[in-house]
Amino acid sequence: MKIFKNFAMTVAMGLAVGMTAAPLQAETPPNMLVIANRIDDITSLDPAESFEFAGSDVSRNVYGKLVNFDPMNLDAGYGPDLAASWTVSEDGRTITFTMREGVKFASGNPVRAEDAAWSLQRAVILNKTPSFILTQFGFTPENVKDTIKADGNTVSITTDKRYATSFVLNCLTATIGGILDKEEVMKHVDGDDMGNTWLKTNTAGSGAYTLVSWKPNESVTLQANPNFYMGEPAMKRVVVRHVQESSTQRLLLERGDIDVARNLNPEDVAGLEGTAGIAIDSELRGRLMYTSFNQKHPVLSKPEVRQAMKYLIDYEGMQNSFLKGQYVIHQNFLPATYLGAVDENPFSLNIEKAKELLAKAGVSGLEIEVGVREAQERIEIAQSLQNTFAQAGIKLNITVGTAKQILSRYRARELDMYLGAWGPDYPDPHTNAGTFAYNPDNSDEAQATGLLAWRNAWDTDGLTEQVAAAVVEGDRDVRAKMYADIQAKFREVSPFAIMYQKIEQTGRRDNVKNLNLGGAITAVSYWPVTK
Repeated sequence: MKIFKNFAMTVAMGLAVGMTAAPLQAETPPNMLVIANRIDDITSLDPAESFEFAGSDVSRNVYGKLVNFDPMNLDAGYGPDLAASWTVSEDGRTITFTMREGVKFASGNPVRAEDAAWSLQRAVILNKTPSFILTQFGFTPENVKDTIKADGNTVSITTDKRYATSFVLNCLTATIGGILDKEEVMKHVDGDDMGNTWLKTNTAGSGAYTLVSWKPNESVTLQANPNFYMGEPAMKRVVVRHVQESSTQRLLLERGDIDVARNLNPEDVAGLEGTAGIAIDSELRGRLMYTSFNQKHPVLSKPEVRQAMKYLIDYEGMQNSFLKGQYVIHQNFLPATYLGAVDENPFSLNIEKAKELLAKAGVSGLEIEVGVREAQERIEIAQSLQNTFAQAGIKLNITVGTAKQILSRYRARELDMYLGAWGPDYPDPHTNAGTFAYNPDNSDEAQATGLLAWRNAWDTDGLTEQVAAAVVEGDRDVRAKMYADIQAKFREVSPFAIMYQKIEQTGRRDNVKNLNLGGAITAVSYWPVTK
């Protein structure tokens, strides 16, 4: 096993807490929510730029959107937020939103159609990482002021062609759909940055909270917005502390120094079960764990070999041991709860069947490299694969590196095999169908690194056309069936072995009520929380 970087030593804070004998029971204030979470991925709080998990948590609570999810009824799907209602043109290309009356930003400025149009235009013009969520509808810096525009109390968006209305609306619930206070942001413009520099570390929204401070790799502090149109939240302050180690989070929770611990490993979850005053929540999230095989490889590109690999994974063994409670077997590219999601899991560990498939392909003595980011559960999965692959005569060499090291090679089509996770960018089935099973140009020159099918040099065996058809289908039931059919073929012919869907296990002081992490479709919501 090649190791690019050793794992960090336990943080000093963790050692200090861990050495404390007979921890005293503390208690956070009744109107304050204190959370331990890994938030070192935050790079910007600008909704036009933020594209990380922890950043999405902040944005969800700071910015309203035209349409959004009710945290107390996520199964209902998107609904009105800053827009009270909307209509769709006869040709299906234009959606016109009527803004909710009387809503104010945290600054006290009214929320206008002009703010909504400008915010979406701005995201397209800035062209930051998540801009593709909007530009896939044909919006460009050159045309966006004509295709997204305000008129009185309405804002309209006109796409380049007809798409499923649900697809467009789902995309507007993503972080990039956050509506900014134009008047406030314009006070902080630096050159032509449209306020981006200021918004990296400040907020200007109409959500339940406003930002007090963000200290990178340390903490995020939010305070309640008294102008929030649904009423000022019960938790007047929310503090999210960056705590890397599961053991440290557990001890802080046991002591009462925090209300919620979000990154507990199975051992610490087991240790907390039955502890007085502490509850354990399990919530299905949208993240998938998968492995994939480079179709540039002369052996891995053989259909029988692709199929054999899916029988060389000990799905149940890993689920029931080191992944227990944190991942559930899921062998489809749409996470459970998404439109079109299916629950067929046809593969299980079957060494003899894999050997038969390999023999049929004329394969023996195969040696391949798998790239893995330096995360404990991923390395353990790779080691399990190394063991089961060996039983079929395949030598699997594990290369462990940082995210940058491994992903750069994966995106360059250099790895024989990749093992990692994928999380949806927005709560619509196209978010995953459009990367796992869509690849209109498989050439090296295309450099379509955002498409997982392209990264694995897979031409999709005809699924690209089926994905393109599904994204424009207006009938919800028909669309769902199309995605079910795509996944059925994908399971059989693709160079992907999707293995698990993430379950987030959270430790919580049992006086904390109505904490919702967002399920598989959105981020955490703090405003319904009470103590």
